Amino acid sequence: MAVYQVQLENQARPVFVRHEGPPLPPRSACLVETEWGPSLGQVLENRTFLEAALPPASVLKLLRPATDEDRKRRQKHRQIEKEALITCRDQVRTLKLPMKVVLAHMVFDESRLVFFFTAENRVDFRELVRNLAHRFHTRIEMRQVGVRDEAKILGGFGHCGRPLCCTAHLPQFYPITIRMAKDQGLSLNPAKISGRCGRLMCCLRYECPRNGRKEAPPPPEA
Repeated sequence: MAVYQVQLENQARPVFVRHEGPPLPPRSACLVETEWGPSLGQVLENRTFLEAALPPASVLKLLRPATDEDRKRRQKHRQIEKEALITCRDQVRTLKLPMKVVLAHMVFDESRLVFFFTAENRVDFRELVRNLAHRFHTRIEMRQVGVRDEAKILGGFGHCGRPLCCTAHLPQFYPITIRMAKDQGLSLNPAKISGRCGRLMCCLRYECPRNGRKEAPPPPEA
């Protein structure tokens, strides 16, 4: 049994997967069982030496190497997702719904089409779902996310020029307060201490004095 690091589509951080079959070469395509069902990914490298240090719940199951048919199927899904995102945004404008559609994702088994959106308040999107279901002939799922989740999904670069922490290595979001900037003597200009999400930057936490010591940033995954 081997453990591999795999890069899934529409996910910034690589995942760890367990495989019981023949060795997989780097850059080979594979299917991984996720919370969304099977997802297409690319093998990065063997990480079996980390197996003992990884929480069992964090290691996903590798279903099988991907075939040419799987890759063609995923290519078709990308076209559907592109069209679905444009269609959904057009419908939102037509129906004048107070929401912002961030991403469309077709589950690999084509059982449902998932839309991620942000909104300040609760949105009645029943008519939107009916219109989308009629257009794409599949189950429609709407999933509301926060503005920090939006930045994590879309990715990008921070003021430092490096990839956003939330997409690169942060396993979760932590509370960030203006007091953290004050304690470090940083500028309180919102433009200088806010990230792409418009909220206070996650890195303000890394060197925030706590009990006379500094809190180190979480290490990136191996």
